Parts: sequence; C-alpha cells; structure tokens
Amino acid sequence: MNELQPPSLDDAQAGKQRAALAALDYVEAGSILGVGTGSTVNALIELLAAQASRLRLRGAVSSSEASSARLRSQGIAVLDLNTLDALGLYIDGADEANRARELIKGGGAALTREKILAAAAERFICIVDESKLVTTLGGFALPVEVIPMARRYVADRITSLGGRPVWREGIVTDNGNHILDVHGLMISDAIATECAIDQITGVVTVGLFARRPADLLIVGNAQGVEKI
Repeated sequence: MNELQPPSLDDAQAGKQRAALAALDYVEAGSILGVGTGSTVNALIELLAAQASRLRLRGAVSSSEASSARLRSQGIAVLDLNTLDALGLYIDGADEANRARELIKGGGAALTREKILAAAAERFICIVDESKLVTTLGGFALPVEVIPMARRYVADRITSLGGRPVWREGIVTDNGNHILDVHGLMISDAIATECAIDQITGVVTVGLFARRPADLLIVGNAQGVEKI
C-alpha cells in the first residue's frame, strides 16, 4: 500500500484491534475500569471478556448506555461512579487525536459522560487507529452537547466564533440533550477553543479534550502500535 493513501477498512480494523490489545497491558487485575464508547472500545470490551479469568475485573464504569449494555452482555458488572472512592484508569477512543494527546470526541454522542470519566480517572488512555491521528484538530466536525432550548442561541454564538454548527437531528443524548456538530474549525489552540465554547450559556460540554488530554495515546496500525 502506498504510504500516502489512507488505510483501508481492513487496516483500520487491524489498528483498532492492536490498540485495544495494547491497552490491556495497563489494566490491573481485580480493578474497576472506566470504559468509553465507540468501535475501538467495542474491540476492547471483547478482549476484556476474553481475558476475564486473568483480569478478574470487579466491574466497569461506562460512558454510555450502549457500552453499558455491551459490558453486561459480556458478563462485566456496570457500576455507578458515585459509589466509587477512586477510578484508577479510563480507556476510550477518539474521533481525532494529535501528538499533544488532545482529542475530539463525541461522534457517538457520549461526550459529556466521557469527559466526566476522563476528569475522574487517575489515568486516561486513548486508543485509536492511525487514521485518527492528525496534525491539526478540526477535520472531524466538533460535537457540542447543548440544552435543547438553547440550541439556536448556542449555534449563533458558535457561528460568531467562526464555526458552522449543524444540528444532529434525531439524536438525543443519554442525558436528554441535543448535539451540534461544528464544521469548518481548524483548531490551532485547542485549550482556548475548548474554553470559549464551554463558556457559552446552554452548552453542556464540548467534545474537545485539551484541558484534560489523554495521558497516553496508543495508535494502532497494520504493523503494530505507537505509544505517545
């Protein structure tokens, strides 16, 4: 395959599997694990189930109802974050990532719960295939979760910041809110962009993980993994 071509679907899937497998090295036996949402995380959940006898997880805290259902179907107990004294490790994917370990997340509309788990965890590991690694964030439309009655107001404010927000119609988050996908942003200062959007009244959260980036980014490709 020419190096200038994007990875094929098979290569992307292989990268997801390799990144998920590499993340297992950081999961302590007998621990409680924070688990995110998305296709790479789905690969992780399958691996957790396959290695259940070795890992002996006490349970998992999930960022979405979809991941919770998948965890339960694999025999992994789903716990409430409010019942825990601490969360040692959170593993999740991303829609885009850069080498500063800053992320865009929220393609699966679970960004608020993902951000809560990332903030609560002592360590946050992000697992992606190489197609998600970019130089500048913003090629993937930036998700923003908003209170429904504020959707138009928030969209107008984001437009004034230079973005083009599009309502993700028909999608209601697990928190009962709406999603605006913001196109046209090339994000050179992710922390400043995150702060500016978070300060708009009616925004629940923005899918930029820059103030709290990943502690470790594991990038899978057809040959192996890169750890950043």
